[in-house]
Amino acid sequence: MVAAVDDCHPDVIAPAKELGRLETGETGPDNHHVGSPVGFHRCPGCANQGTRSQRVRVPMVLNRLSSLLRYAGMALWSIFWIPAALILGTVRRDSSLPLRFARKYWGPGMLRLAGADLRVQGSPDALAGGPAIYVMNHQSSLDIPAAFAVLPVDLRFIAKHTLRKVPFLGWYMSWTGMVFVDRSNSTQAVGSLNAAAERVRGGISLLAYPEGTRSRDGRILPFKKGPFVLALQAGVPIVPIAIEGSMRCMPAHLRPFRPGMVRMAIGAPIVTEGMGLDRRDQLVHQTREAVVALHASLARSDPQQASAPVRAERTTG
Repeated sequence: MVAAVDDCHPDVIAPAKELGRLETGETGPDNHHVGSPVGFHRCPGCANQGTRSQRVRVPMVLNRLSSLLRYAGMALWSIFWIPAALILGTVRRDSSLPLRFARKYWGPGMLRLAGADLRVQGSPDALAGGPAIYVMNHQSSLDIPAAFAVLPVDLRFIAKHTLRKVPFLGWYMSWTGMVFVDRSNSTQAVGSLNAAAERVRGGISLLAYPEGTRSRDGRILPFKKGPFVLALQAGVPIVPIAIEGSMRCMPAHLRPFRPGMVRMAIGAPIVTEGMGLDRRDQLVHQTREAVVALHASLARSDPQQASAPVRAERTTG
């Protein structure tokens, strides 16, 4: 008597009753097949395991290939439009021209290449009456094209100062009047925000991501105070915006795309005229609560698409 180990279930020991010499194609009394190691039973399901594994692996490979093509397409689209917009803007001496191109061509094109079906709650056209600070939660690199595609104004961004040094992108951002803030240097950061407040009073609108970074899990992070100080100094309204689904559609770290619906909700403007800097924290809280409520409304409209719950509030400087 020889103990046999099941191929698919190695923890199961089965007795091999009769071991003998078998001819090719024959099956022994203990269910052995010619060519199998003596003392091992062939599991009826083993023959299908390789096929099942291949069936699972093929869609995975195709998904990765599709994602590589999407990333390449988005990179080429940006490489084409950024220099083209800079050249045309320079020739016409119009620094807003690249922003209009971004709204009309670059943003919608990036969404299509990512496979994002963008749906909007609220009326973007009602926001075109004057300068404002747009405040939005941040999930993905896809948030910026979505903002360009939806908002009916020539947006400038409050961005990290390190982006100024990125070839082409940094030139584009500098030439179109983006606001760079060095958070590691409080004196320079205050100076940048003061200069930005003057420009907002002069008629430009800014988009800020007050979380300061992309959320890793879809939760809304604590808000930093800089954009709210800017809004109070300029005396312009804050427009809360929530986005949901962009992180799933275009994850961080070049992970595979998951094409699908991206939702954006635009809230009512929060008036800051007449408010002093002593009400800064109140404004931060009010705006964050508005973004949280908008984000929750997106989750209610499509619970299966919702991200993780909102993180507890803690404002930061």
